[in-house]
Amino acid sequence: MQNVNGVTRKGLKVALLIMALFLSVIVTLPGENTTRAQTPGEIYLVTLEDTITAGNVAFVKRMVDEAEQNNAEAIIVQLNTPGGLVDATFDLCSKFLETEVPVVVYVSPSGSIAASAGAFIPLSSDIAVMSPATSVGAAQPVMISPEGTATADDKTTQFIAKQIQEFAEAQGRPGDIAERFVTENLTLGHSEALDKEVIDLVSPSLEYLLVELDGYTLEKMGQTHTLHTEDASMVEKSMGTSERLQDFVSDPQIAFLLLMGGMMLLYIGFSNPGTFVPEVLGGIALVMGVYGMGLFDTNTTGIALMLLGAGLLIAEVFVSGFGIMGVGGAISLLIGSLLLPLEPLMAPDWYGGFMITVIGTVIGVSLILLVIIQRVISSRRRGLSEITTVFSLPKTGVVIKELNPNGMIRARGEIWSGRSVEGGDICEGTKVEVVGNEGFKLLVKPK
Repeated sequence: MQNVNGVTRKGLKVALLIMALFLSVIVTLPGENTTRAQTPGEIYLVTLEDTITAGNVAFVKRMVDEAEQNNAEAIIVQLNTPGGLVDATFDLCSKFLETEVPVVVYVSPSGSIAASAGAFIPLSSDIAVMSPATSVGAAQPVMISPEGTATADDKTTQFIAKQIQEFAEAQGRPGDIAERFVTENLTLGHSEALDKEVIDLVSPSLEYLLVELDGYTLEKMGQTHTLHTEDASMVEKSMGTSERLQDFVSDPQIAFLLLMGGMMLLYIGFSNPGTFVPEVLGGIALVMGVYGMGLFDTNTTGIALMLLGAGLLIAEVFVSGFGIMGVGGAISLLIGSLLLPLEPLMAPDWYGGFMITVIGTVIGVSLILLVIIQRVISSRRRGLSEITTVFSLPKTGVVIKELNPNGMIRARGEIWSGRSVEGGDICEGTKVEVVGNEGFKLLVKPK
């Protein structure tokens, strides 16, 4: 007994150390509230590459807001993407049109592309630039099915074609060319794009572009902007924690795997009730998969995960989940809190304090559940030969899944695995008396 308790104390110390290190890493990660007072004359530089997801779009939008708040000269978005989520792309294009800070989209370096949904982004910018040996276009929508890919229906194609035309014409670019990106899968190299006025400049490097933009004049939101970029300092920042999470989950491949994995785990859990692990993991994976596929927005997903986490923690109190539902609830609460956005009218310091509170609560709950799980493991090693003060055997119960001879029993508000000691079937709703146990399985007979 003392050896087991010694192992338990050592395990608890190790767990506390790991969780303390985890908290220190989370708190020090760059988050959404890393704003600082900037001086005019700075250029914000962000990179948008690979698949366009809700996560990297949220990052670019945050940088646009910060550049606007700090009176930056402009924000330069270096672009290299094969496409991505339509809703996230439309959201970013609208942001470019609405902000007061000049937005420069630079398809760079050489060999980069702005294809499919990525073709919308330079068209909606104030200044569109391409490096040599780059291309833009090929934005015809496709539908993905188990049989493969096929061109989208005419209704979808016409809608997207009209939208890209509106973005282009709002910035004084030829809408008919933009429309052909969608209807004809038109693709333009850097020289053709410049000749057709789809872009404004061709620049071989970022350093050269800053020289070219110096003194450039443009009209935006009823104001005239003359850029001073040659001697401007550059501001670069990385994604915050929640943006990294969004970016990972909203990758179409990851989202599909989460969706399929979640449904498979739920099927396994419902087919073999009593373990709780597949159900808990499946529920969290399913919500994240639905979000990644674009069916939930970020706010809805964050709230759904926090409600799921609270539900799992409450269920842990009433169901003998042996800590599994509690741990799943803590994880769900943590992910949900990370997805909650920083409201623009909320003080950044409040958000930082809120995140520390959430993470501290999750760690506290996890520590409590860890102690309970260790007690369960210790009790299991003893085979429940001794009734502990934490998990005492119930005396009576009600069958909720027929015993033939194995099934499920509700006792003291908890769900237990049960077996008929007499070998016969005991139907649902029958009151039973507990006469013994095999580990966590109750041995019962009709009362």
